Parts: sequence; C-alpha cells; structure tokens
Amino acid sequence: MKVILASPRGFCAGVNMAIETLELALKLYGAPVYVYHEIVHNKHVVERFRQLGAVFVEDLQQVPAKSHLLYSAHGVAPGVRELAIERQLKTIDATCPLVTKVHLEAIRYALAGYRIVLIGHHGHDEVIGTMGEAPEAIVLVESTEDVDRLNFDQTAPGIDPVAPGKLAYLTQTTLSVDDANRIIARLKERFPSIVGPPKEDICYATQNRQEAVRELSRGADVVLVLGSQNSSNSQRLAELARETGVSAYLIDGMADIDPAWFDVSDTVLVTAGASAPESVVEECVDFFVARFGATVEARSLRSEDVYFPLPRELRSAGKAPVATGL
Repeated sequence: MKVILASPRGFCAGVNMAIETLELALKLYGAPVYVYHEIVHNKHVVERFRQLGAVFVEDLQQVPAKSHLLYSAHGVAPGVRELAIERQLKTIDATCPLVTKVHLEAIRYALAGYRIVLIGHHGHDEVIGTMGEAPEAIVLVESTEDVDRLNFDQTAPGIDPVAPGKLAYLTQTTLSVDDANRIIARLKERFPSIVGPPKEDICYATQNRQEAVRELSRGADVVLVLGSQNSSNSQRLAELARETGVSAYLIDGMADIDPAWFDVSDTVLVTAGASAPESVVEECVDFFVARFGATVEARSLRSEDVYFPLPRELRSAGKAPVATGL
C-alpha cells in the first residue's frame, strides 16, 4: 500500500485563530467559558474543549448573565449580539474574518437597495448568521434548480420587490467551488444584471484543499477525508473525490476506518478538512503503516502562510497566543 498525504490539508487560519482564542479565554478567565455553537465543526476539537471547561450552547438563555461568551468561527446574526448585550455577557468574537467579509457585503448590498441571493446550505451556522444581517433582503439558494424557481416579480411576505438591476449574489465560504460556479453561471443566465462581490467569497483554504483533492485523487484508488459529518468543507472534499471516480470516505478518525475498504496494493489519498486536527491524520497514517505496511509520501500543491490575529478583546489583554496542542 501507498499513502499519499495531501497538502494543503487540515486547520486553516480561521480555525487556528478560533482555537487559540478559546484556549486563551479559558486560561485568562477560567472555566466555564460559554461558546455559541461549536467553536469549529469537528468532534475531536469540541470534545477536547468540553474537557477543558468550555460549554457549547445553542441558546443564549442557557448562558448566565455577565458570563464570558465566545462567538464561534462561523459568525452570528445581529440578533444574537443584541441579546448578548441585554444579558450583559462579556463577548469575545472569534468569527473568521472571511465570514465577516461576507456579512459586511450583505449589509452593503442591502443598504444600497439590492435584493441578495445567498448561495449556501440551509441551516448551516454561517448561513444563518449571514442571513441575519439583512433577512428582509436575502433569499437562499442551494442548487441551479433553486435558481430556476426564483421569481422576483412576486413579493414574498415582508419583502419588497426587487428593482431592475438591483440584484446581487453572495456565497457561503465553505462551498464546493465547482458547485458555486455552476449556480453563479445560472444566476447570470437568468439575471444578466446581477452583481457579485469584488473578490470571491469562498475562502482560500476551501479552494486549496479542493484543488489538492481534485489533482491528487487521479492517482489514488481510495480517498480518506478526515473531518466531522457536520463540516461543510469536509463534506465537499469527499464529494469532489467521488466525482473523480474513486471511493471516498469521510471519517472522524482512526476508529471509523473499515479495513475492508482497502486492498493491500491500493494507493490511498489522505486529506483533512479545514477544522480537522493533524493528530487524527497521523493516527490514520500510523494505522495504514501498521496494518498494511504502507509507505507514505507527502505531496504539496501549494503552501499557505495566512495568519489571522486574535480578537481585539484578547489582544487588549496583552497576552500572546498559546499553542493549540492539537
């Protein structure tokens, strides 16, 4: 067996920032530190922080007044921020700057009188936060079929009809690049005057990991993607690998591996979503070496050197980031 380790893989700058933020908050303020939604969509990361004293909540009513509350990397809607102020919560904003960029674009378009088509997945934390910035102006689409059903001549309850030439689109940051481009192309076919952001919303890390899987899957028999089932970018990696014609599995870690998936002569591509820790990758590689006598080869398509600073709430504390230990 041969194992190809894809690069880039694993943690992106936004995930690194969010994890460092929560670690430092626990160090500075002690447990519990409350987190609105999972800090990132990964079972291993979330469980580790639970053991350290983080409390993940879906409703701010679960957070005692005046407690420390951290916003996850996926961002939140303005209504959440307003409720946090009412409850006198001490908030720390670990929203990925690339998600914040999409929020600001939604606000800008809405204030300019545009109707906004958001390309994304219904119920995803990031989509909920973005739509919350201008709920009266945003409609969500998940497919080209959804685009075909759009009818801006009809007024939905509480939504003004769109003026000619006042239509814009935005995208969730963790989409499949290919899927997003197909939907954008269909939007432009149906609505030639539609405008988009000056720079693509899909994040650099999502694109880089998809590019690596697209290229390296061609030389593999099986693709293994490390990431949790609720991780959008990890799901997209597995889907993209299957589109190249190989078997692909999305797993949380070594315990999920079924040896029956593999032959001893297979070439296995191993990658990880942007919220999956490198430790789970290493455990899986060790499994292949021990079980199948695999050789390991690292292949890198490009390097990443993006860094996001800690939130200002923690920078003002004058503390340096701590190592993630993941």
